[in-house]
This record gives sequence, structure tokens and C-alpha cells, in this order.
Amino acid sequence: MPSRTPHRFRRTAALLTAVAACVALAGCSSDEPSAPSSAATSGAPSASAPAQGEAVSGSTGPPTADQPDRPAPTQVSIPSIGVKSALMELGLNADGTVEVPPSEKGMTAGWYSGGSVPGAPGPAVLIGHNDTRFGRAVFHDLKNIRKGAEVLVRDGAGKTLRYTVTDKEAVSKKSFPTEKVYGPTKDSTLRLITCDGEFDAKGHTVDNLIVYGTLV
Repeated sequence: MPSRTPHRFRRTAALLTAVAACVALAGCSSDEPSAPSSAATSGAPSASAPAQGEAVSGSTGPPTADQPDRPAPTQVSIPSIGVKSALMELGLNADGTVEVPPSEKGMTAGWYSGGSVPGAPGPAVLIGHNDTRFGRAVFHDLKNIRKGAEVLVRDGAGKTLRYTVTDKEAVSKKSFPTEKVYGPTKDSTLRLITCDGEFDAKGHTVDNLIVYGTLV
């Protein structure tokens, strides 16, 4: 039986190349997120490099040889900080930047479909706004999450996956850790991304907050 490694390598290389195109998931603001997409979340990396904005979701095509046909995630909840949200699928914009949830849906998080499906090996990336011009958004309190906290992700088949938070960090959008966030992992892992930090002259936050988790 032929090895699946080449498929995984090509898929990972393609994803990281895309991510490098918009690596700084930028701009949340009390006004409008700066992502060049109609669906910016207040602070999440983009699939093709976090490009000021918010959500990352790339390919929604059929599963590859190394990505089983798993149902897409439909809901995320984080009991410790009072988060419960449906998940919309996010992809890439025509200019290669990551799509993000629309500001009018600030209380809804998104799943970057260009990454892994929750439960499958690799990083599943969920993006949500910190705030929008309409007020506080779904990941407003993500900064308060602690190591060991539980993150529950439910899929379309009704199965709930339990992830445990292992770490979190605030990073400049100008030096987003693309490989660390989107690079391959042996186990099923989770990344939650939103905006963070001070505001620049245009009213956009300069950092991203990234929370890392692993499947229990």
C-alpha cells in the first residue's frame, strides 16, 4: 500500500504557502475589522498568513487521503469563560487573505476549513472577533482562559470533542507564528484566535491572541 506521507506533505506545504500570504490576522476595532474580507473576526490569523483580520478558513473541497471524511464542526463552547457559539465555515478571499465572520455576526465564531477537521490529526483553527463596531464579540473574554480549561467542539453528527487548553500567547500581527499555528501535528489539536493588544492609529489592534489546545 502506497504511503500517504507525500499527500500530507503536499497539503501542508500548500497550506503554509497560503498562510504566508496573509500572516497577520489583524484588525479588530470598535469600528470595523481591518481584514480585507467581508467576514473579519476581531482577531484571528488567516489561513494564508494572518492577514489583518480575523478568520481563517481555506479549502472546503473533498477530504484528502490523509484527512478522513469527518463531519464539519458546528458549535464551540468554553464553559469557564461563558462562550457558546455556532460555527460558520471560513475560507479564503479572492486576494488570498483569510475570510472572517461578518462584523454583524460578531457573536459567532468560525472554523477555518483549510485546516484540519476537529478530531482528525493536525490543527483545527477557530477564529472569532474580540469586538466589532457593534460591541463586544464572541471571543472578548478569551484572554481570561486558563491552562487546563475545557473547550468543547460539537460536529454535525452530534459528537462532542473535548480539548484541554495547553498554552496561550499574544503575538504581534507583524510576526505571526504561522508554522506553530498551522503546521502539522501528530495528534488532533486546536487553535483559537482573536485580536488583542493596543490599537493603532487606524483603530485596529496590533496583536493576536492565540490559545492552544489538545484533544483529550
